[in-house]
Amino acid sequence: MPTDAAPRDAGRGTLPDVTSSDAALRRFLHGLPGVDAVGLEARAAALGTRSIKTSAKAYALDLAISMIDLTTLEGADTPGKVRSLCAKGASPDPSDRTAPRVAAICVYPDMAATARRALADAGAGEINVASVATAFPAGRAALSVKLADTREAVAAGADEIDMVIDRGAFLAGRYLQVFEEIREVRQACGDAHLKVIFENGELATYDNIRRASWLAMLAGADFIKTSTGKVAVNATPPNTLLMLEAVRDFRAATGRQVGVKPAGGIRTAKDAIKYLVLVNETAGGDWLSPDWFRFGASSLLNDLLMQRQKLTTGHYSGPDYVTVD
Repeated sequence: MPTDAAPRDAGRGTLPDVTSSDAALRRFLHGLPGVDAVGLEARAAALGTRSIKTSAKAYALDLAISMIDLTTLEGADTPGKVRSLCAKGASPDPSDRTAPRVAAICVYPDMAATARRALADAGAGEINVASVATAFPAGRAALSVKLADTREAVAAGADEIDMVIDRGAFLAGRYLQVFEEIREVRQACGDAHLKVIFENGELATYDNIRRASWLAMLAGADFIKTSTGKVAVNATPPNTLLMLEAVRDFRAATGRQVGVKPAGGIRTAKDAIKYLVLVNETAGGDWLSPDWFRFGASSLLNDLLMQRQKLTTGHYSGPDYVTVD
């Protein structure tokens, strides 16, 4: 896979003003090198064959747990379900207090206050509350509604906002509109971090994913995120690898580091470790931290805990070892 995706002046630590007009932004985004799909998929597949054993595996399992945004985003969510999820995030394995806590609890905006109180009651105030906003998952709402959604979530206690881009505007080539919307939502976040969701399955091409990555980072995203988990194609190793290349090259070009969050379809410890290998081999060790890499997941935590116990005891847990979320 070619790795020359950064602009020619990437080593200077600055970028020219490419957002002064729709035409300038279009020239920049369409001037990014095209993605070699065959090479990208081959590299992702090759990295997925790496074998992690013994102490390295134990480290990887704990690191993956610490990177989870433990998520419930269902119409049937209740305060009780959110409180239960917070308790699990704060103490993933009640029988083993050495198990790390998750990075965040991810909920709808109307559950942000419930999550914040539950984490405080559990003595786990360091766990972030992440809230989807901006008319998640479709993003089909007026900007004023999206900004109000964001401000209300932050006021309710959200530390992080996961916003969805207007895929219709992006696919129609209205890049400056998408850029300005992300920038305004970023301002509405205040001190909260902003994760920008592309919904890669709807962007359809790797070139579009690369363009969306640069667009979101130029607009001020703290994280770029693959997907909502609500469509057929969510996180995949190739599209996550492509986004990792983008954040690596963006830091080379600007000096600013941006995180990556794959979400949707990552359910096993084996899968999670493959993604950690992608991070290390593509972006580098600086991204091997919950500050810069997250998993958006609900069922992944259970398998990580079962694999963790297997390393400790030599046998797999019984079916009642972990909770069903």
